[in-house]
Amino acid sequence: MFQNLGAVAVAAGGSLDHAVKLTVYLTDLSHFARVNEIMATYCGQPHPARAAVGVASLPRGALIEIDAILNLA
Repeated sequence: MFQNLGAVAVAAGGSLDHAVKLTVYLTDLSHFARVNEIMATYCGQPHPARAAVGVASLPRGALIEIDAILNLA
């Protein structure tokens, strides 16, 4: 998931180090701690603000979906 998000960030002219806010949609909120661990390997310090949203389901049976706001200024 973070590899795809990183590719989108690069295509926009930045990287995940430019992320200031992530919204994580999870079908199981108990996975949020693991998401934070993985995120730390893709996003530099200071880590972006994060919000977790529990959802009943995601498209195509996905377990997680993430959107990011980048500051490219």
